[in-house]
Amino acid sequence: MEKIKVSALAKELNKTSKELLAILKDVGVDAKTAASSIDPESAKIVRDLLSPKTATAPDTAPKRQSDTATHPVPASKPTPEPIPTPEPMPKTIRIPENGIILKDFADKLNARSSDIIKELMKKGIMATLNQKISSEMAQDIGAGFSFNVEIDVPPPAATKEIEVEMTAEETKKLKSRPPVVTIMGHVDHGKTKLLDTIRSTKVAESEAGGITQHIGAYQVQIKGRKITFLDTPGHEAFTALRARGAKVTDVAIIVVAADDGVMPQTIEAIDHAKAAGVPIIVAINKVDKPDANPDHVKQQLSELGLQPEEWGGSTVTVPVSAKQKTGIDELLEMILLVADLQELKANPDAKAVGVVIESRLDKGKGPIATLLIKNGTLYVGDIFTLGATSGKIRALISDKGERTKKATPSTPVEISGIAEVPIPGDILQVMDNEKEAKNMAEQNKILRSTPVSHTLQTLEEFSKEVEGGEVLDLNLIIKADVQGSLEALIASLKEINVESKRVNIIHSGVGNISESDVLLAEASKAILIGFHVDIDNRAREISEAENIRVKIYDIIYKLLDDVKMALEGSLKIEYEEVVIGKAEVRQTFKFSKVGVISGCFVISGKMLRGAGMRIFRNNEKIYEGKMESLKRFKEDVKEVMEGYECGIAIVGYEGFKQGDIIECFEMREKTRK
Repeated sequence: MEKIKVSALAKELNKTSKELLAILKDVGVDAKTAASSIDPESAKIVRDLLSPKTATAPDTAPKRQSDTATHPVPASKPTPEPIPTPEPMPKTIRIPENGIILKDFADKLNARSSDIIKELMKKGIMATLNQKISSEMAQDIGAGFSFNVEIDVPPPAATKEIEVEMTAEETKKLKSRPPVVTIMGHVDHGKTKLLDTIRSTKVAESEAGGITQHIGAYQVQIKGRKITFLDTPGHEAFTALRARGAKVTDVAIIVVAADDGVMPQTIEAIDHAKAAGVPIIVAINKVDKPDANPDHVKQQLSELGLQPEEWGGSTVTVPVSAKQKTGIDELLEMILLVADLQELKANPDAKAVGVVIESRLDKGKGPIATLLIKNGTLYVGDIFTLGATSGKIRALISDKGERTKKATPSTPVEISGIAEVPIPGDILQVMDNEKEAKNMAEQNKILRSTPVSHTLQTLEEFSKEVEGGEVLDLNLIIKADVQGSLEALIASLKEINVESKRVNIIHSGVGNISESDVLLAEASKAILIGFHVDIDNRAREISEAENIRVKIYDIIYKLLDDVKMALEGSLKIEYEEVVIGKAEVRQTFKFSKVGVISGCFVISGKMLRGAGMRIFRNNEKIYEGKMESLKRFKEDVKEVMEGYECGIAIVGYEGFKQGDIIECFEMREKTRK
């Protein structure tokens, strides 16, 4: 079939071109003028939408007079009444928890898209073919088509790390694997230079300004044994991987410059490594400098809870000079010694499981990812699932840039043959076939699109756990405006002891709440509290995206009281009603399929779809409910700000009158200061 002009279709349907253009816009068809042409499928949807169904019921049609007159029906014995046929059971379909595209939903129901659009219109909702409808609405509409719509609720995504369950037979196949080491520390204390010296290559000089620009993974050999190094641009990257459930590091090396000592970033790196439960080795770098003072560094480390071995503690410290290439062998030997205590093992004969360290889109090769193999061996040609995507290994490139046929446990490798670019922390799993890989990727996509509800991210939620009978220590991250306030806070918090439950301060520091703090809170399931500080823009974005709430206090005793009440299990969330906007009804419009729509002008604040609403007439409340439908020029919108017009409709309510005041409100958690 050929395309048809809007004007011709309007004539066919007995509509004006203007009316038809408005309808086309509502169903998501892009047509701007009467001379525009639309495709046959779009034309069919509009015809179906505007043409009433012709019901045919031959069994109930009246018989013609001549039939009964000419051919009288002979008398016969009464026939027994037929046994009623049971109604067929409704068919069942499954949809994602976060909704489904209208066109896809119509396909699942074996129905016309126009019929779904009609049903939505009856409920006061205008939706286009490519618009997503909620799972609740889909259930409602599905029932009308004799379908039982079930919602796929993904399992809680507490971690995406794959735990490899071993049988007794598989345990026998375990073999020692190389340790994976992350180097962290202050920005200019020589992290990359140290790794350069270890690898005898020039990474730092090739990077802009000598600062590491991306995560690199490299493998070196010492005395016939391999060690894998991850050179991260900072502890944020290390913790971001862990926050996504990917535990990749076996040993953390904290680099401290002997002439500079412990810096704020050094403390952050130590706290991040401690929170991850990773063994720490301190490399005291730049010992060749005239003003180097290793003993001062060791004293600072002791104050942070890292007592050096030579001072009777358990922290391994190694003096090195990346520039003079001294102390490197001793550092590598200590890495192997610490790794041996952990008895790191994997099964090289199993199907490969790996973690994405970094990823990018290459113009020639397509999506590329650097992986660290956790277990098993990855081969060229393997079919795999990787997070929310899948593929088949086209090529394996080693850390030296050479093609290889396989990658064994703890080996870093670059892979190609992925359908889409994955994100760091995604897990690769080798699958039996392509269909299985795609199905797993689709499940992961549904899981990823579902908002994760983080637990124990506020004092009130912690208090609820305590009230439920769980005995827990309270993990806190504290940021304060000045060092004096911070020290006073920490001293007071450490004194709180409620029925053997204590405060465990994972990290503390001076200054605004940063991205690093939020990532650490997410990875450690710690509660993030600030005193007289603000939250950085990037940190705010992450906290909002990951639903990690940050509590800021202005009065120290309020903070201490809340922590104590949380440990007692008596701290409750308090809510307060907040009016967020008012609008005046200027005129009303009646539509047979929608009902009454009130044309409003927002006189203060904003109107927010889904929020509570009240209607006042002559200062008297006449209605209270939920703002179900909010529009701007026929388009559904989430909010309309002060000074703009909007349309508001409520299913089942038609009592709007000119001059009515609509008040929009929501319940918010009461600020505790």
